[in-house]
Amino acid sequence: MQQPVFPMRPFLALPFAMASLMPQAAFAQEVTTDSGDTAWMMLCAMLVLLAALPGVALRMAGVSSVRSALSAAAGNIGIAASLSLAWAMAGYSLIYAPGDAWLGGIGNLMLANLTVPGDGMTVPESAFVLFQMSLALFAACLVGGAVIGRGRAGWLALFAPLWLLLVYVPVAHWTWGGGWLANIGVMDFAGGIVVHVCAGFSALSLGLIAGRRAGKTSAHAPLLGMAGGALIWLGSAGSVGGWALGATDDAATAILNGHFAACAGALGWMVLDRLLGGRATATGAVSGALAGIAAIAASAALVGAGGAMLIGLIAALVCRGISGPIGRATDDPARIFLLHGIGGMVGGLLLPVFVLPLLGGVGFEGGIGLGSALLSQVSGLVVVALWSMAGTAIAAFLLSVALPLRISAEEEESGPDAAQHGEQAWDFR
Repeated sequence: MQQPVFPMRPFLALPFAMASLMPQAAFAQEVTTDSGDTAWMMLCAMLVLLAALPGVALRMAGVSSVRSALSAAAGNIGIAASLSLAWAMAGYSLIYAPGDAWLGGIGNLMLANLTVPGDGMTVPESAFVLFQMSLALFAACLVGGAVIGRGRAGWLALFAPLWLLLVYVPVAHWTWGGGWLANIGVMDFAGGIVVHVCAGFSALSLGLIAGRRAGKTSAHAPLLGMAGGALIWLGSAGSVGGWALGATDDAATAILNGHFAACAGALGWMVLDRLLGGRATATGAVSGALAGIAAIAASAALVGAGGAMLIGLIAALVCRGISGPIGRATDDPARIFLLHGIGGMVGGLLLPVFVLPLLGGVGFEGGIGLGSALLSQVSGLVVVALWSMAGTAIAAFLLSVALPLRISAEEEESGPDAAQHGEQAWDFR
């Protein structure tokens, strides 16, 4: 297998590559974009948006009660609209514009000063902006699913930009934008930490703040939940393949490994279901696949096929093994914290092991050992988990001063789908 596109220490040479996308001096070497690589990046962004919008919406609607399905799906629309505008105004710039180790700069506010590529890059910065926006949107949509059945769709639309700026932007800059986590050696190829762990622990925090739903509820349409999970599975090909920044062998390798991890996770969950509960379930298979997808994201282009299978399998077994206690402690019908938070954390911890050449990985840069890599990963995972929970709580409490997160007891009893003529009523009261 070829080396990843950015084989520099610590497998995160994106800051170096992005330096070429920033405003260049007049004497910089003139280069042209590659239409094939640009089209590939745009396609990958569309795949991630497919996972974020219909994928997450269908999954949330399917796992919710019949009286809250429309509200659960409608929250995605508000999140997508408000977060996308905030991304253009400030989100992208605060991650990737030149800044310091803690936060990016203001050089790309309102997407100003976007450049053509340089230093070997073959895609315009606008295509990179689109791809990065799709990842942020997917993460935010996952977080919104934490309050199914008791959260206001309008509240989520206002919460998403706050969450983007307080939680996602710092984490992404620290890891991908040349920040301090990258400098201490934290590795994350395609969002296992930045997207899945961040979204999973943010969802845990938001769910705890909202509290449990009143009464007993159950999934009203498991088939819809499975269809949404399948779309997320499909869209994950874009999230890992796009990080090769071109239609290359590394992109194909990342997509293959992502698919292998999902398959191993699905089978592993079903086998453990059969051993522990007497029968395998279709919804369990989807859960296992999603756990595998979250786990492999951090290392999709850095490990071999066998390593990808084992990462997906181990993540699914861990998530299935602790699903009972987690389910009793939280009200999370879509299992966002379990599958994405814990699954992504397992994958981040396994990355240094399976990146070893002995196990089919690309190996470490000179001077980096397994022990130091593991220490860096643990440090990064702890920081991201704690920051995600704390930042989410701060954003939620700030917004709740003006607008309550939770619907009234009467609305919850009758169902949050205040629908008239098939349209969702967006309650900002």
